[in-house]
Amino acid sequence: MTAKTATTTGTVTATTTERATATTPGRTTTTTTERATATTSERSTATATEAATDTGTGAPPPVHGATDDRFASVRREFTAVAAAEPGLSAQLAVHLHGRRVVDLWTGPGVTGDSLFALYSSGKGAAHLVVALLAQDGVLDLDRPAAADWPEFAAAGKDRLTLRDLLAHRAGLVGAPTGPTTADLADDRRLAALLAGLPPAWPLGSGHYGYHAFTVTALTGEVVYRATGRTLQQHYEERLRRPYGLDFHLGLPEREEPRYLPVQPRQDAAPRTPPAPGSLTYLAFNLHAEPPTDLVDFANTRAVRAQGPASSGSVGSARGLSALYARAISAVDGDPALLAPHVLAEFTTPHTPGTDLVTGERDHFLLGFEAQGVRYPVLGARAFGHSGAVGADAFADPDSGIAYSYTRRRFAPRGHVPAAENHTLIAAVVRAATAASAADGHA
Repeated sequence: MTAKTATTTGTVTATTTERATATTPGRTTTTTTERATATTSERSTATATEAATDTGTGAPPPVHGATDDRFASVRREFTAVAAAEPGLSAQLAVHLHGRRVVDLWTGPGVTGDSLFALYSSGKGAAHLVVALLAQDGVLDLDRPAAADWPEFAAAGKDRLTLRDLLAHRAGLVGAPTGPTTADLADDRRLAALLAGLPPAWPLGSGHYGYHAFTVTALTGEVVYRATGRTLQQHYEERLRRPYGLDFHLGLPEREEPRYLPVQPRQDAAPRTPPAPGSLTYLAFNLHAEPPTDLVDFANTRAVRAQGPASSGSVGSARGLSALYARAISAVDGDPALLAPHVLAEFTTPHTPGTDLVTGERDHFLLGFEAQGVRYPVLGARAFGHSGAVGADAFADPDSGIAYSYTRRRFAPRGHVPAAENHTLIAAVVRAATAASAADGHA
């Protein structure tokens, strides 16, 4: 796919509600500001309708926000998604070569500024920080982790490198003691629990498995030992604050009023739990007393305040889309964050075969999920990370697309990412390809 950016003269469609068919588009201008605030027209829309719900008349639920005219089909698809799941609260934001072209939301009390618990989406932000530190020469991906973190050498782990940790090859998917919520909420505390443990599989065997709660405790401890600062501090100082990104690894108390608590699944579809004693059971801390409940976990203020990067991120679709846009594209006169050679390193597949925790094939690039495997409509270098509630976000360097879909309620059947990402992404790619062709981009 070779979609390029829409021209800066492209217009934006904004309406109060989206019904079963697209309305005649009103025309307004889009902003390139990455701060997660609505434009004046979007603010008035949100104020007038933020509490709107389906009144039982059979009409689709209202969809608010704006799209570039050439992405009106994405709005229609988002409207169909909202109509298919009564009570859905969700946001969708898309950038194309650094310019926001989609900014939509739906659901009771939801605005474009609402903050959702996005769980593992924080892994993408954290490992963008690692990529930038490697780009600076501060981190060496092939240096043994124990060279900076001596305690980690225990149980034969002395040769494990930062690259191995990023690729989920360390075999430290959980702790047999069953970490508490307080343990899981504190990356450094969790790292101390993991340092002395033996790996769950023979190192060098080629095995890997999703380190759901633990990967950024491991990579973050290496960052801390090498730099004296946590992943969260680096992210705040280098990315979130300078660019006004509404995606947080540690949510300030002043932002709490915008947080909408996570809602549990409402469908009755059965889901087979992982077998006790399995790596999946261990990775998701189901052996703890009590087993970790993801809804309660994210709705705990201490978790949001500390922002464990593997599991405690909070943000909006605008914030994540803007983060990934800046990773690969020039935005507001600033160059793309990732140099070509670093982008190539972190978008190279690192985990062939089957993930021993999730069962997925070829799951990871380096620190990021292989989104081109998950969504074949994307380029092979597409990188990002999903979140347990059903959210997903990524950048596709081959098309210039940066995408984020967030939702408040856990997805039906517990799908991660939620199934609707497939149809939304397909609609985004079609619109981006058409815009590119119209603009004469190769």
